[in-house]
Amino acid sequence: MTRVWPVVGLLLLTIGRAAPVAAAPEGELTWAVHVSLAPTWFDPAETPGVIVPFMVLYALHDALAKPMPGAPMAPSLAESWSVSPDGLVYDFVLRAGVRFHNGDPVAAEDVKFSLERYRGGASATLKARVAAVEVVDARHVRIRLKQPWPDFMTFYATPATGAAWIVPKRYVERVGEDGFKKAPIGAGPYRFVSFTPGIELVLEAFDGYWRKSPAVKRLVFRSVPDESTRLAMLKRGEADIAYAFRGPLAEELRRTPGLTLKATSPTFTEWLTFTEQWNPKSPWADRRVRLAASLAIDRKTINEAEYLGYGRVSTSIIPRDFQFYWPAPAHPYDPARARQLLAEAGYPRGFDAGEIASDLTYGPTVEAVINNLQPVGIRARLRALERAAYLRADQEKGFKRVARIGSAAAGNAATRIEAFVITDGIRSYGGYPEIDALYREQAVERDAKKREALLHRIQQAMHERVMFAPIVEPAFLNGIGPRVDESGLGLITGHLYSAPYEDLRIKPGRR
Repeated sequence: MTRVWPVVGLLLLTIGRAAPVAAAPEGELTWAVHVSLAPTWFDPAETPGVIVPFMVLYALHDALAKPMPGAPMAPSLAESWSVSPDGLVYDFVLRAGVRFHNGDPVAAEDVKFSLERYRGGASATLKARVAAVEVVDARHVRIRLKQPWPDFMTFYATPATGAAWIVPKRYVERVGEDGFKKAPIGAGPYRFVSFTPGIELVLEAFDGYWRKSPAVKRLVFRSVPDESTRLAMLKRGEADIAYAFRGPLAEELRRTPGLTLKATSPTFTEWLTFTEQWNPKSPWADRRVRLAASLAIDRKTINEAEYLGYGRVSTSIIPRDFQFYWPAPAHPYDPARARQLLAEAGYPRGFDAGEIASDLTYGPTVEAVINNLQPVGIRARLRALERAAYLRADQEKGFKRVARIGSAAAGNAATRIEAFVITDGIRSYGGYPEIDALYREQAVERDAKKREALLHRIQQAMHERVMFAPIVEPAFLNGIGPRVDESGLGLITGHLYSAPYEDLRIKPGRR
């Protein structure tokens, strides 16, 4: 067997070793969260190919491997893994002595159960390519693939999916699926205390966490969808960390004494999806109409107004920091050319585009896009939904005409394409046979250069067809109150939220 990480393995294990016994956790930190937390996010099996559930997963649960500070795939519940020379067999050795919050040991049976139970993003892809999950012994699990799959670890052991996040088999079988969401048990640094739907989630430090005991005793996540209310809570000291500010309120936060504006740069892109481009009766079936919409968007102004210039103008739904990214040529801001294309397509006076759907948090960005579309003749209005309802509608392919879509899920170009571009992607509204064929071909190609060429061809086809209208790679602008010594924001490269939670600290004397 060949080690997957022969050079960095010792470094990563050093990062992961349990620290010396620390003082008992003390104090409480409160977040004002920009979305309503949903019980489905307490269960790794239902992770829908977006980053939001990892706000909770990093606290309640743990994975075989996951991104950590300084390590994009750090050994966690698995202390090591290896792959056979033919790429068909992956062996994982579990860390000794690790237990779930209820005292049950984390064992190979739990790993097998968690993967076979997984039904979230990319689950169809994983199940189609995994031949068997075998328990060798209590600390050794073996995953056999049907054919070599170079991206197996990217799909399995990064937040591209929740498949490698482990739940306790015996407990889930005893309480059932609904019971698990009501009282989740994990192996993470914090254990579940209570959940009041639509109001708050309360967690408490788990002093048996293998990496180290958390410094903060209690975490409280309050759902506060209104941005101005989040800022007011931060100013009054009712929240210590508040997520997702933009525009004037972000500027107000930056100017407020005692508060700190913290921008993170996740692997995050947002774009317009033309959900009816496969419907010949829809205006959006015409490439010229889709291109006109893209040319109408003033991305530079949106970035400066909404993200204070911390974001980056985007040319693709693939983040530029992803492996296998192809730098698509930019669509310039060109309203005159947009009007000309609409006229050529048979809409000299424009047309009524109906609603553009968005989750509530990013409604202002969509309003800015709508204000760009209006002068060229594309008349639209905003349909803003709370995040959980928005994600549910999107997974059910419920949006008509146009939707603002975004993702900060980790991975590479292939994982983003699998979720949003190929015909049967979990959040795809359709696809094209030639792109599907290229995707299948790259998935089994073991030569990295050839894979890159195939993935670049897919991205070129996406661009040429104007499947999407990229907007920006947003910055995530957050507020930090005066009690916080370490917020966890930005500790993990590309991660949106506070993490790892066991590293958070309150300033001495401020507990």
